Amino acid sequence: MEGLTTWVHDLLLPVYGREVSSSSPWCPQWWEHLEAVAQLHALWMAWQELTDPAAGMSGPAVWHRDYLWPLMHTLRDPNGPFAGCRAGGHRPKEMPPTEPYPG
Repeated sequence: MEGLTTWVHDLLLPVYGREVSSSSPWCPQWWEHLEAVAQLHALWMAWQELTDPAAGMSGPAVWHRDYLWPLMHTLRDPNGPFAGCRAGGHRPKEMPPTEPYPG
């Protein structure tokens, strides 16, 4: 988690972290949202692969097109994992209700 946290705080947010608004939320405690952690981890893994020289010269462009913007739109969607969180404030996400399996 340390590598992911460093990457999010030192590269992703300073470069791509647009202003927080109700239509584009971000949680200051993003690590408390398991869905966000899973998506950010995938984004970080793709970054590592596609910015490696072995990925070729178009690797970074592929990362931007295929990974960065689709995942950032999903993460920052008003109904996404940070729904209910506001600038400077975290609100735990409630799980959908479930019932025991009848079997």
